[in-house]
Amino acid sequence: MRALILYTAFSGWAVFGGPAAFAAPPSFTLANTIQSNMVLQQAKPFNVWGNAAAGTKVEVQADWMQQPVSTTAAQQEWLTEIPVPKAKPGDFTPHTIRISSGKDTVWLRNVLIGEVWVCSGQSNMDMELKPFIPWLRGVVNFEQEIQHADYPAIRLYNVRTDFRSKPENDCINGSWKICSPANAADFSGVAYFFGRELFQQLNLPVGLVVSSVGGSSCQAWTSRETMEAEPELNQKFLYPYDTSARAKEPLDSVVTFEKVVRPTLFYNAMIYPLRHLSISGFLWYQGESNRFERESYTKLTSAMINNWRELFKQGDLPFYYVQVAPFKWEGDTTWTNYYAYFREAQDKIRGQQKNTDMAVILDLGEADDLHPRNKQLVGIRLAKMALNNQYRKPRVHQGPAYKSMRVEGNWVKISFDTNAGLTTNDAQAPLHFYIAGVDKQFLPAKAEIHGNEVWVKAAAVPKPVAVRYAFTNYPVTNLCNKEGWPAYPFRTDNWAEQSKQ
Repeated sequence: MRALILYTAFSGWAVFGGPAAFAAPPSFTLANTIQSNMVLQQAKPFNVWGNAAAGTKVEVQADWMQQPVSTTAAQQEWLTEIPVPKAKPGDFTPHTIRISSGKDTVWLRNVLIGEVWVCSGQSNMDMELKPFIPWLRGVVNFEQEIQHADYPAIRLYNVRTDFRSKPENDCINGSWKICSPANAADFSGVAYFFGRELFQQLNLPVGLVVSSVGGSSCQAWTSRETMEAEPELNQKFLYPYDTSARAKEPLDSVVTFEKVVRPTLFYNAMIYPLRHLSISGFLWYQGESNRFERESYTKLTSAMINNWRELFKQGDLPFYYVQVAPFKWEGDTTWTNYYAYFREAQDKIRGQQKNTDMAVILDLGEADDLHPRNKQLVGIRLAKMALNNQYRKPRVHQGPAYKSMRVEGNWVKISFDTNAGLTTNDAQAPLHFYIAGVDKQFLPAKAEIHGNEVWVKAAAVPKPVAVRYAFTNYPVTNLCNKEGWPAYPFRTDNWAEQSKQ
C-alpha cells in the first residue's frame, strides 16, 4: 500500500545524465510529472512548465513540430505549451521532446501520444496488483495478471503521498513506469484494468496518473476555497479542523489514519500540482471514510468535481466513480442499512453533475474484506462507461435501474429500465428484496423475474406499500442484466432513516 511506504528524496537518473545524487544542480528544472516514458493526451495542447531564474529563455520542440516554441521565465517560473496531434490507432511511435534554456538541455524520450486519465480515491483505488499483507490480498489471480502484464504502451505515474497546508506547484519523486511484468505489481489494480481495457478497445497508448491514499476522505481531496464557498461544507468540514489543535501542528509526510481525513491536505499536495496536465478525465473510488455522510457527501463530492474541472481548465471533464461495495462494518447485522443510505448519497451525484457515471459493484463485494479482490471487473466497468460516453463506442455500460412499481394484491411488480434484459448471475431467484406495509417494517420478500419486471411478495405483508432492493449494509447481489451489469440498489419510499447512526 503506497500510503504507508517511505520514500527517499531522490530516485532514478537525472534528466541531465548520471545518477541524480551526483548531478550538478541544473540552471532550470522541469515539473516532476514531465519525464521520459510519459503519455501525452492526444489532440490537446501539452503544457511544459518548471522553474528557472527570472529572465531565462526556455525553448521547447517536439519531433512532430517544424518550429520550436519559446517562453521567458518570470519570477522563477515558466510555462509554455506545444500542440499535440490526434493519435492514430495502432501508432505507438516513441517521440522525443527537447527542452532547452541555452546551456542546459533536457531530452524527453520514448514519449507516446494517447489517452491520459487521473485516478484518485482511497485504498480501493490505491490497491495494487500485488498483495500488501495484512491489509491487502492482491487482485484475483494476481500472479497470472502480473506475469501477463506486458503492455509497453500503458504507462503509470504514481503521485507520492504528501500532506500540504497550502497548494504546491509540483509533485515530488514520482516517475513514469512502463507496464511490464517487472513493474506491473506496483500498478493500481483498478487503474491498470481500466487502462488495459481502453488500450485493447482503442488500440492507443494509455497514461494513468494515480493519486490516491488509503483511508483518505473526500474533504482531503477538495480545495479550501471550494469548501469556504459553501456554508454547509465550511461548517461541517473546515471549521472543526481550523479550530482544532491539529490545524496548528507542523505537517510531515508520515501517514496516520487520523491525518488522511483532514481537509484540503491531499488536494494541495497531490491534485493541485497536476493542474497543467492535459487529460481525458477522472476516475474516483472513494467513500468508506465518509460512510456516515448523507446529503453532505453528495454536496461535497459534487463541489469537488467542479473544483477539479475548474482547476484543470478543460471543460466538463468526465468523472466516473465507484459505488462502495458491501462490507460488514463493526459486526453489524445484514439488515442494518446506514451504509445503504450512503450509497444512495453516492448515486445522487450523477443526477447533479453532468458527464458523470457510477459503477455499481454490489455483486463483487466480500462482506469480510473492505478491499474486494475482483478489481478486474471494477476497472472494466469504468472503462466501458468511458468507451460508451467519451469515445463513442456504443456498448452496455449500466445495469438495470428502478423505473416504477405497481401493487396487484399482495404482489408488487417492479419495472426496470434496462436495454439488456433481466437475469441473475447464478441462475437463482433474485436476492435482497424487502417489502413493507403501512407499518414501515421491511421483511424479506420472494422475488421472480418476468421479462423486464421483478415480482415480489411476502406472506407477512398482505398490503405492501414500499419496496427496497439491496438496501442494507452488505448485500452481495445476483440481479443483473444479460451483459452481467448489476442492478442499482433502490428504495421506493422516502421514509426517514431509522438507523442508530
